[in-house]
Amino acid sequence: MTYAPVVTHCEELLDALGPFRRSAPLAGHWGERLAAVLCGGGRLLAAGNGGSAAQAQHLTAELVGRYRTDRPPFSAIALHADTSSTTAIANDYGVDELFARQVRAHGRPGDVLILLSTSGASANLLSAAAAGRAAGLHVWALTGPAPNPLAAAADEAFCVAAPSAATVQELHLVAVHMVCEAFDEALEADGLPHTAPATTRGTGVARSLSSRLRTTDGSAPPGAGLRDGARRLDGKRPPGPNTP
Repeated sequence: MTYAPVVTHCEELLDALGPFRRSAPLAGHWGERLAAVLCGGGRLLAAGNGGSAAQAQHLTAELVGRYRTDRPPFSAIALHADTSSTTAIANDYGVDELFARQVRAHGRPGDVLILLSTSGASANLLSAAAAGRAAGLHVWALTGPAPNPLAAAADEAFCVAAPSAATVQELHLVAVHMVCEAFDEALEADGLPHTAPATTRGTGVARSLSSRLRTTDGSAPPGAGLRDGARRLDGKRPPGPNTP
């Protein structure tokens, strides 16, 4: 047997990997920014549906546990994983509120909300993005091909150009690992040993990370808001509660 569908799947993955590699700097920026937020006592919230829920939980597990070597645990919550809350919310408020209500419960200004979707069109993730931005969270999206509604609703988006949901999910996993690589590298670069106790969070490490992500005049460095590989419907930041 030639197993043609299996070979075709591998070829699709290889074809998508080239453009994906050019988008890698955005994953590096996310890891660095996430280190600054979590070291300052912030939190990561993550959500997705189906296979994307598994990817979201993979990311939170790497942060609460560890990625490669030992380091302090950091606060990261996969919103789909609390079955009692999710079923209660879906029953009482509808599926579209499944994640948004949890974002309003757990999110604080400055926290990060990352939403994963192969289509970029899931209504419950769009509601979560709106809730996150209204609450002052940094909203990031990992999606399939652009343009799509979730990429437009997020502050920053990493859009994978691939023809199938399976290939998009495979590259989302690579993106998750790249973010974790950059996260751990940022901790090491700014003096937080991987064996340091969790009480080191919120100290000078966070201040150092934050200062490295700013220019001398206090503004964000060029491209920090939206780097290579991010996609928008119109190339602009979507309107938010503080956007004129």
